[in-house]
Amino acid sequence: MLSCLLAGVLHNLKNCLLKAATVGLPGILAISLLSVGVAGCGSSEAVTRLRVATTTSLYDTGFWEYIEPLFEDRYDIELDVIYAGTGRALEYGRRGDVDIVVVHSPAREQQFVAAGYGVERVPFACNYFLVVGPVADPAGIKGLGPEEAFSRLMDTGKGSFVSRGDDSGTHAREQAIWEEAGYDYAEVRNAGAWYIEAGTGMGPALMMAGEKQAYTLSDLGTYLAYQGKLELVPVIDGGNSLLNVYSAIAVNPKALPEVRADMADKLIGFLISPQIQELIGEYGIEEYGVPLFTPCAGTEPG
Repeated sequence: MLSCLLAGVLHNLKNCLLKAATVGLPGILAISLLSVGVAGCGSSEAVTRLRVATTTSLYDTGFWEYIEPLFEDRYDIELDVIYAGTGRALEYGRRGDVDIVVVHSPAREQQFVAAGYGVERVPFACNYFLVVGPVADPAGIKGLGPEEAFSRLMDTGKGSFVSRGDDSGTHAREQAIWEEAGYDYAEVRNAGAWYIEAGTGMGPALMMAGEKQAYTLSDLGTYLAYQGKLELVPVIDGGNSLLNVYSAIAVNPKALPEVRADMADKLIGFLISPQIQELIGEYGIEEYGVPLFTPCAGTEPG
């Protein structure tokens, strides 16, 4: 039995390394090396799997650890969850490397569907972005609107700003705020040493901002999950431009016939079901005193 298990593990490792050539190492690191079933040595029974590309913020908040076992138990389908920035997650969908994407960048999601790669954009949860920074607030931006605050950072150079810089949904929202404030983003990127591109997920970007006592844009859920490790506080938490909507999109089988559209539909139905919407609305309350997400089954909040 032990030799059989070892053989299965080696087989899985080989599959993961082969997949890395197409999916990319950051995503592969999010998949367990035991993701291909090895139970029942000699058994012909195959494990049914669904490949999901999701954002780092949903991963960093522990959302998938909370939801995944419930889905797997209900449908007897194993989830292979790959986490990446929204841009990379959508690219996985365009290549057919995954069956469903769960992301938070509405404009790019709409483009993904319009181009025929996605079936339908289905919102299921939301929260807000917020700007966090050092308690001393060296740039004096506390309480300002996001666009005014970004303008002050740019014009005064007082205080550093850590950008995700990773083509994520959060990075896209940051770029949109700069544009709404009247700045070309290429200009911002080269504005000086105060602007720092992390090139990482939300959790590591928050940690970098904490170490440098800098400002950063974060989704509420990840900030709450990390706040015990940080000396950063919310300085801006209002404004319509800070709404953050999470959506699930099944990859279109008409464009990519190899995807598992029927199972992707099951996950979408699961996420917007009354029972799971209630659980989403409760997630985080016990630990943080507030929910990390607000359920919004199938409707656009705002």
